[in-house]
Amino acid sequence: MPKLRSLPVWLQFALLAATWGSSFLFVEVGLEGLTPVQVVWARMAGGAVALTCVALVARVPIPGRDVVWLHIGVVAVLLCVVPFLLFAWAQQYIASSLTSIYNATTPLMTMLVAMAALREERLTARRISGVSVGLAGVLVVLAPWEGLPGGPLVAQLACLSATASYGVAFVYLRRFVAPRRLPAVTVATLQVGIGAAIMIILGLATARRGADHGVDLSASVVVSMVALGVLGTGMAYVWNTNVVAAWGATAGATVTYLTPVVGVTLGVTLLGERLSWNQPVGAAIVLVGITMTTGTELRPRTPMRSSEPT
Repeated sequence: MPKLRSLPVWLQFALLAATWGSSFLFVEVGLEGLTPVQVVWARMAGGAVALTCVALVARVPIPGRDVVWLHIGVVAVLLCVVPFLLFAWAQQYIASSLTSIYNATTPLMTMLVAMAALREERLTARRISGVSVGLAGVLVVLAPWEGLPGGPLVAQLACLSATASYGVAFVYLRRFVAPRRLPAVTVATLQVGIGAAIMIILGLATARRGADHGVDLSASVVVSMVALGVLGTGMAYVWNTNVVAAWGATAGATVTYLTPVVGVTLGVTLLGERLSWNQPVGAAIVLVGITMTTGTELRPRTPMRSSEPT
């Protein structure tokens, strides 16, 4: 991908943070004229088209009939279909800024799943402390002392379920797909393509409900879905791969700290959303927990890694 890699790494990092951070804004706008299922279908279809074009230009290999397709299909469900649907559904009831804060818990969820499922992930005092601090931050964001009833609480739990799905997906990816040493663009193209096919089937199954809801393809909705699909679900994977290849996994993963900042800023400034004091405070505690859990040491670079999908 010579043309893509010719962009300065710092610029690709900035584009990645801005794209993933603004994805919740795009979803919020999309929900003004589409159902959650339609929003997810649009982002998956746009991402599949963008990644297919990149794969064709870069001439990356596509595996033939192999069990890897089954494994990537599982990843597509856990890393795309399930969390995207949960986040889109949740944003009908809670602000996009709050959703972006919950998305920042992905590294914590991944660490919890990895410690439970992978033998090489040792349970250390630092990790226990970091996860504990991070979960305390989640509780602060949830604000149980306010006794949130009904929709808002269920929506927030849906966001946490989405990041838990991310965590399971990353561990599954590491266990069953990464050892095959496939190019990251190959995996991303198959993953998003399979996810798009699943969403077509799900979209047809829920078409009647969508018709009852009504579709309003305003200019803002269309632009948001194109940006969410082509950039947030397509090109972002390529930028992330290039950043990790150039800077290493630890430095590349710092995008985790910027995406909630971008998401909250856009939600407050463009959508007029309001934050309770506990939400940014809880987010800061979560980020401290992530720092404690991951540490600052540099780790060997891997050919395929995604720090935080949205």
